[in-house]
Amino acid sequence: MEYEVNKPSYISLHISGELENRAARLNHRLETCDICPRKCSVNRSSGEMGYCNSGKNPIVASFCDHHGEEPVISGIQGSGAIFFGNCNLACVYCQNYQISQNSQGQINNQITVKELADCMIGLQKTGCHNINLVSPSHVVAQVVSALNLAAKTGLTLPLVYNTNSYDSPDTLAEMDGIISIYLPDIKYSDNEMARRYSGATNYVEHTRQAIQEMYRQVGGLVVDKQGVAVAGVLVRHLVLPNGIAGSQESLEWLAEKIGTDVGLSLMSQYYPCHRAGQYQEIARPVTRQEYLYVLKLAQKLGFKRIFAQQLQSNMHFLPDFDCKNPFGN
Repeated sequence: MEYEVNKPSYISLHISGELENRAARLNHRLETCDICPRKCSVNRSSGEMGYCNSGKNPIVASFCDHHGEEPVISGIQGSGAIFFGNCNLACVYCQNYQISQNSQGQINNQITVKELADCMIGLQKTGCHNINLVSPSHVVAQVVSALNLAAKTGLTLPLVYNTNSYDSPDTLAEMDGIISIYLPDIKYSDNEMARRYSGATNYVEHTRQAIQEMYRQVGGLVVDKQGVAVAGVLVRHLVLPNGIAGSQESLEWLAEKIGTDVGLSLMSQYYPCHRAGQYQEIARPVTRQEYLYVLKLAQKLGFKRIFAQQLQSNMHFLPDFDCKNPFGN
């Protein structure tokens, strides 16, 4: 579906004062943090840290015009990616482990909400199609506070919520009208796999509830005349070796309970990074046969817009966050 571009709804929320109200509610919740499903109940406002190792100030590991996302996200001019440090998951194969699980090394990357707003404005000035919030689940309060400041100084780009999907529906509800494009992962269809490889409890239930809330807000994927996403849900599914991801069950659930009008990005880029080598069953890339099985299944289920990767992608998308632009683009 094509769409005439309008200004994001967060602008009117800012003008009415509702954006500031939402920021206040979310920041209040940091005092006994229940922002994500872990509900650690620590006082992040006073500097205490729970599972995500994040306190009051957001950590930004990198921000850049990123050209390595799906074509509808990166477009021609790039996606304005803001990579947040730390995470509420601990995936043993995380390709971003340098910033997601090295909390000590990220301390010096703490910034203020005002500086985060400046990042957003700076990315808009480079001509990016959107502001791409990468791993935002644990910093939603800070993002909304920064957005309120950025909207005041002229931000008009749509926001992409690029998430592992271990999100709270209550928190996502505060993002209604703020986020234009949701880019959620669906990692597993089995909670034991999620516990073993990502340290998550009840991942399947939390993820499915989160994706249902995302779809309620923005619906299926919508693109403009240039083929760039302006609204909707684009679900990512990383194919894992030996069927660990439970691809068939996840895709069947997505088709039946959400709909085939969502975008579906099937990723072959799995590479045994970080601690994956300690687990024999995931200590190798996916095979052509494993990936094509999932791709054919998605086609059979009738998904209308499928994004597929080349099998060689497992070596093309490995970031290095010691560099200014982690992806070298």
